[in-house]
Amino acid sequence: MFATATGRIIIGLAILIVASLQYAYWFGESGYFMHEKLINDMTTQIETNQELSERNRILAAEVYDLKNGYEAIEEHARLDLGLVKPHETFVQMSMISGAYQPIYLNDREETALERQTNESE
Repeated sequence: MFATATGRIIIGLAILIVASLQYAYWFGESGYFMHEKLINDMTTQIETNQELSERNRILAAEVYDLKNGYEAIEEHARLDLGLVKPHETFVQMSMISGAYQPIYLNDREETALERQTNESE
């Protein structure tokens, strides 16, 4: 079969057709590597969408709480805006140790009136 010119042409055409089909399968526009790249892109996008949907769910819960829940609004006002209700006492804790001595910029002695605090009145 390979001895004749026609047989060689048929074998050459067959090899050429198989090579072109293999090239299209591996490197073509809808080939194997492009397919793998699209699958990787899809998995990355699915993970990103899941993270964003979780963030959206949390934000939607916060919006619902702010629209319908008085406690969420009050907590926001207390923490961020410094809300103190009437008949409440605001207490601020200081982290200064007992050995703290104030430093005065002028050399004069402090008077008894200046040492007096609001609690001792």
